[in-house]
Amino acid sequence: MNRIAYNTSLQIPRVTVVIPTLGRDSTLWPCIRSLMAQTIGDMEIVIVDNSGNHAVARAKPPEIHVKILEMPVNAGFGKAINAGFEISNTQFLATINDDAVASPRWLETLLRTMEQDAHLGSCASSVRLAETGVLDSAGMLISIDGSSKQRGHRQLTELFSETAEVLLPSGSAAIYRREMIEEIGGFDDDLFLYCEDTDLGLRACWAGWKCRYVPEAIVEHRYSQSAGSASLLKAYLVERNRLRLIVKNFPLMELLLAPFATLIRYGWHVADIWSGSGKAREFSATHSGFQLAWLALKAHCALLPALPKLLKQRAAIRRHSRISTTEFRQLLRRHSITLRQVAAL
Repeated sequence: MNRIAYNTSLQIPRVTVVIPTLGRDSTLWPCIRSLMAQTIGDMEIVIVDNSGNHAVARAKPPEIHVKILEMPVNAGFGKAINAGFEISNTQFLATINDDAVASPRWLETLLRTMEQDAHLGSCASSVRLAETGVLDSAGMLISIDGSSKQRGHRQLTELFSETAEVLLPSGSAAIYRREMIEEIGGFDDDLFLYCEDTDLGLRACWAGWKCRYVPEAIVEHRYSQSAGSASLLKAYLVERNRLRLIVKNFPLMELLLAPFATLIRYGWHVADIWSGSGKAREFSATHSGFQLAWLALKAHCALLPALPKLLKQRAAIRRHSRISTTEFRQLLRRHSITLRQVAAL
């Protein structure tokens, strides 16, 4: 990895903001400018360039002052975030997508909330779909089969104007306590893309850490601009990683029930394809049902060789847990989303 540093202040930072990017378009620079305009000054910005060809350093406008960490190949979201965290030593670590723009008080409000409660391991932002007036995410929800979806997705922002305890934050705009990351480990490198934030958040729950939604921490996000909303690769990775995170994190009873719940969700997807509604409609417009069935089968087959490592990780999570299985199960139920809602989003 190559590191290129651009420093303008000798002030010791309190928070490091890490932005993974492939550097393919111009959305990165509005994101960085929004961070440079934050109301706090004790911060550092690290761009992790996953392009493998120095795309960010070549395109960087002269007025942008950041650290650039260059990965030799596309390392994925989680590994890129971990690499950015590793070159920092700040008390708090924030993430934001490269196609998002933060409001000026985004970091200020997140930091204030974290510093007021030492039990908070993370905070979730009010992530809004750009130019729509509706939410992308106000934290995350999880279903009985391990599918995670954004709390408040496509609902009016006014409905989520109150601070609330949530299960975990969306990695598209979040803040984490370094103490928590060092205790439970960072994002799972093996997931590559999608579900990393859910896996990290569930591990944090087992360790007894809390998460809070901060409605004043506003971010505008261009949803799925980079990955595409109906990509075959995305569908495969989401399904593969869902299986991995439930093996690692779900209590035994929920783990045994998950395959049956998955079949129910698949049934809703099939029904939506026939009726032309729900998320499945986006895929069926460009891909066949056979392709989607093959991806699901492929994802399940990919679980088998990963099982030995996943079971070791599962044992380690339980060994260091600070809450009971009953308490974890209550968290899942309190922050749940139905299988029908998962299929529709």
